Formats: sequence, C-alpha cells, structure tokens
Amino acid sequence: MAKQNSIDFSKFKSEQELAQERIVALKDQINQARTDYYEKDAPTLSDAAYDSLERELRELEEKFPQFKTADSPTQTVGGSATTAFSPATHQVKMYSLDNAMDTAELKAWLTRTHDAIESAFDAKTANATKYCCELKIDGASIALTYEQGILTRAATRGDGQTGEDITQNALQIADIPKKLNLDNPPQIIEVRGEVYMPKQSFEQLNKQIDQQNAEIQEENDRIDAQNLNKRKLAPKKKFANCRNAASGSLRQKEPSITKQRNLATFIYAAAKYTDIPQESNITTQHSFVGWLKDAGFSTNPNIRTLSNANEVIDFCNMALEMRNSLPYDIDGAVIKVDNLEIQNALGFTSKAPRWAIAFKFPPEEKSTILREIALQVGRTGVITPVAVFEPTSIDGSIVSKATLHNFEEIMRKDVRIGDTVIIHKAGDVIPEVVGVIQDLRPADVKEYNAPRNCPCCGSLLHEDGAYLRCDNFDCPDQLQNRLEHFVSRGAMDIDGAGKKIIQKLVEEKLITKLSDFYHLRKEILPDSIGKDKTKENLIASIEGSKSQPFDCVLFALGIRQVGKTTATLIAKHFKNIDALINANFDELCEIEGVGDVGALSIKAFFELPRNLELIESLRQAGLNFEIDESQAKPQTLAGLTFVLTGSLQNFDRNAAQDALKEYGAKCSGSVSKKTSYVIAGENAGSKLTKAQELGVPVLSEEDLERILRTGQI
Repeated sequence: MAKQNSIDFSKFKSEQELAQERIVALKDQINQARTDYYEKDAPTLSDAAYDSLERELRELEEKFPQFKTADSPTQTVGGSATTAFSPATHQVKMYSLDNAMDTAELKAWLTRTHDAIESAFDAKTANATKYCCELKIDGASIALTYEQGILTRAATRGDGQTGEDITQNALQIADIPKKLNLDNPPQIIEVRGEVYMPKQSFEQLNKQIDQQNAEIQEENDRIDAQNLNKRKLAPKKKFANCRNAASGSLRQKEPSITKQRNLATFIYAAAKYTDIPQESNITTQHSFVGWLKDAGFSTNPNIRTLSNANEVIDFCNMALEMRNSLPYDIDGAVIKVDNLEIQNALGFTSKAPRWAIAFKFPPEEKSTILREIALQVGRTGVITPVAVFEPTSIDGSIVSKATLHNFEEIMRKDVRIGDTVIIHKAGDVIPEVVGVIQDLRPADVKEYNAPRNCPCCGSLLHEDGAYLRCDNFDCPDQLQNRLEHFVSRGAMDIDGAGKKIIQKLVEEKLITKLSDFYHLRKEILPDSIGKDKTKENLIASIEGSKSQPFDCVLFALGIRQVGKTTATLIAKHFKNIDALINANFDELCEIEGVGDVGALSIKAFFELPRNLELIESLRQAGLNFEIDESQAKPQTLAGLTFVLTGSLQNFDRNAAQDALKEYGAKCSGSVSKKTSYVIAGENAGSKLTKAQELGVPVLSEEDLERILRTGQI
C-alpha cells in the first residue's frame, strides 16, 4: 500500500523521455497511415491530419536530434512495393514534396529559396527567378519508361527507390501514349506524373458497386429465405474518394478491370532532364511541360510562370476557388523554381527537392442547414448531442450527422436548429460542426435549450462537468449499449449477438441485464432472430464466451474509465475480482493508467449493490473472475519483441498478438533494430522491407503457429 501524503518521483518523466515516447508513437502512427494510404488504398487520415502529425514529428526531431533516425518518416518517402506485382527500380529516386499549410509558410519557403539561390548564384539571378505553378492532382504517382520512343515499363512510386511494375495496367489507360509523337525521341527516358479518376467516372463506379451490392443482398436474402446451406456473399466496399479509386484501379491484378475504370493522367516531370535531346532546348519546367504535350502526353493546362510571392499566392487562391468546378480532384498547388539549372544547383534533401513545395488546401468545409439536434444516450448515461442535416459530400464521403460534443459546446458556438452551420471533419475523420453563419440565421430561430430529461426514459438529468448524464440504470438506451459493449470484441466476444439481435432479445424481454445472456436456450429464442442454425451458433458462442479471461470479463462490465488496457493491468495486479472489490483508493491509484478519476469510478462501481449482484450472477454462470495461475503460460518469449505485418490466413492479428503476449513477448507496430522477429503474412509491405534492410529475422505464419503451440521460436 502506498504511504499517505508521499510522492513517488520515479513516476515523473523528463521532457527528453516524454519527447522520445512521443516520437516513437508518431512514427508508428505515420507509418501505419502510410500503409493504409499507399498499400491498402484505404486512408484512415486525411492529408491535413497526416501533415499535422508529420510536422509535429519534424519539430520534435529538430529539438531532440538524438532521436532522429534514418528510417524516420521525415527522412523517407511514403509507400512501398507490395508482393502483388514485380518490383521496378526507378532510374532516379522519386521524391515526395515538403508542404506549406498556409500562406505564411509559403512566403517563408519563397524567402528561403530566394536566399539559397542568391548564395548559389548572385542577387541578380535570385531576383529574376521565376516560379512555375501547377495544380496538385489528387491521384496516384506513376513513372513511365520509354525506350526509342516506345513504352516499355510503367511503375508506381513505391518507397521512392522501388515501385511495382504495372505496365500491363498502364497500357489500358487511353491517354498514356504507347509511342511518343516525336521524330527524334530520347534513347531512354522516364517521365512522371499522376493517374487520376475523373469525378464523373468515380460516381459511376460507386453506383455500379451499389447495384452489385443490391444484387448480393437479394441473393443473401434468398439464401436465408430458403435456408440454403450456402455461404453468403460479402458486399463490395465502395471507394472513399477519387484518389483511392484511381490507386485501387491502377493496381488491379486483372488489366481488363483497369480498362473499365476510365482512368486518366497528367504528366509533369522527368527522372533526368539530360535524357532529352539538346536541340529540344528545354531549360525550364514550363518549357518541359510543353515538350511533354508535343510528345503526346496529357498535361494540365492550369500552369503559370510567376515572378513574386504575391502572384504565387494569388495562384494558390485561384486553385482553391476552382477546386470544386474541376472535373478531377486537386488538393493543393505545386510551386517549383522554373529554371532547371537552378533546380539542379539547389538539389534535394533525403526526402524532397529543395526547389519545390506543395501548398496544401485547408480541410474542406461545407455549409448546410441544421435540421435537428438528436440526443444519443451512451452506456454510462452520458447524453451526446448530434447535429442532423441534409446528406452532404465532404472530403470524399457523404455525411448527414456531425458531433456537437456536449451542451457547453452548443452554448459556446450558439448553435440553433434552423441555422446554417459549417461542417468539416475533425482530424479529417469525424464530422463536426465548426460554427454558425450568423448572417444567414432566420428571424424565428430560437435559442437551443439543453434537455432536462433523458430522451429515452424521461429521467431527470444531472450535470457532470461539461456533460449531462442520465442516472437511471434501467434506461433502455443504456441497457442496449451496455449489452452491445458486453458482447463486443475484446470483451466477451459473443459472435452473432449484433445490435439488431440484441434489440429483438430486449423487445422479447429475454434480456434485461448482462447475466441474462447465460440463461438463453435455443428453445426460447424467437424466430425473428433467424433460423435454427443461427440460434445454435448464438448459443454456442455464448457458451464459448465463458472461457474469456478475467481481464476481458472485467472490461465487459463497462466500468467507467476502465478501457481494455486498464482492465488488463488491473487484472494482473489484483488476480481476482474479490481483491479488486476490496481494494482501497490508494491501492487502485498505484496501478499505471488508473489515476484519481479512475480509482473513484472503480470504487463507485463496486459500492453499488446491483453491480455486486451482477458479478455474483455472472460468476454463477461460469465466467472467469480470477487469473488461473495454473493455466498461465511459461514466459519463454520474455524479452522478445515481435512485429506482425501482412494478411494472416488463420489468425486475427490482435488475437495473435495477445497470444504472443501470454508467453511474455512484446508486440510493436513498427520495425527497429530492437525488433527480435517480424512475422510476415501475405502482401507484407514496408515493415517487411525494413526488416530485411535491418537484418531482422522474418518468420512465416507457419512459424507463428508453431510458436503459439510450443512457446518456442
């Protein structure tokens, strides 16, 4: 037990230690975002959110250079080559671009570039330097190699050094010339640009997917209706935006599918400008784009050569204004030093050219009319206000709801039903209401008043900080959410007990509390939840959930402030539920991640008689409320760190990591010199490449199966 009024100074970390932890976390998150974006074509972060993380990492590395490593995302190009296509090595590295997030940063870059030119040449040259400004196409990078004017290879960017050979797919794109329209073509040249999907083609593609999904649903309904012993078809996933559609279409294993997707290109660069015959007189970026057009490539017509910062900024503002009127997506503007000789003198960093920068647009915002403020009741009784409006396209997806966070936020922003509100995606992931356009407020709009009663059960609400809370434990919405949490993955993991099934069981009054799951029998289940096989599977899954370990059961109880990680730490510390129930405040505070608020919440949970009765009924049902020391696996993998990458055929990745941890291993999301082993499934990407570069041993899924069976490498 901790001593009263004492402070354990060992818990406090230095600024350097905190910075190192944050750098590691940022690297992991950025690398995962790169994998999602480049390899899976399923981004989890928008450009703005990604750029914010990368910028924070860069600033920390500048302040603490001892933690800056060669494999940092600030030093490497995003993406990697997968195993789905043959590798293709670029003539010259394909770099990414540094970003300017606003006009102040753009001006700062222009000033630095001017100074660098003056240092390399002279003041006259610097003052006369022009900048070539182009639209930043939101597509997938491509490199096209021509020999004697004939297209011989097409490749993705990959990690900048090695991409994927997608030649057969590139041949299906109508505006990629198979032969250059030149009398004297270069002996060999690699040109670069973007493959994009026009907005109209994107809409048509998703409509086709909707139609296919309707047919799939019809077939699945037929299987259910006729009780056929046949596997149901999984619905096809729609593309989130034009960029993902282009990238996914470009990397199809079947070229005929690529051909159907109506892709297009804009080409704007070359690996080596010296490959172009001298008589072509190419001295600037602008003249090179003209040469590309003459050679038969598609080039973007929105290109300008400008002389000063004000003109460059005007171009960026013009690009933002025309963004929604273009037939393709753009996400910014690219500014390049126009003179190729000066470009060559300025050179490159490890990641990007010093002579170019991308001006990134701010996150897209849309205005819409707020029709309703819906109220959602969470499993702990917290009331969350949600803005409801007409379906609106924002950042490539359709949204009709956005969070208002809490009622203090509504008052602060003075949001009212009937207002014209501005919405965007917070972190470009979760839609939220930014603010109100006061000038468009109708005269009869009334100030919004927070509810006094629960929208579900009518109980009087009480304030809990910035939130309102319903304390009625029997509130139907709370019950529904508690039940959904209880059966969820990481908790009791009851397969087949989805939201609709739980609703039906509650409606039939077969479930009124968590322990009622363990009194269900096939004979009393209503036919509305499905056929006999569905009922049998549900009962079997409920029975199987009794083997879930103590930490999962503890998490399933839904104690406020106790997430999955905290539940695991608590279970390991106290070993059984009775020791936890009898623990005092100080003992709870000793556990990492609990803190004062968590300790108070845990104590309050176990002081309620109904919760003690629930635990006893679950214990009687056969659930694990203690760690079985006799079943604990030997810690044969203690001191080893594993990284799992790629698709595993016979394992869920989280489950595999949990199984490794039972033997004492650590699991990480990124590969470093400290990694002991990398376990690579199918389509392993950048993590596998990095492991090979660092000499980290790589194991297969078969090796993983043997490790989990024996506890030995």
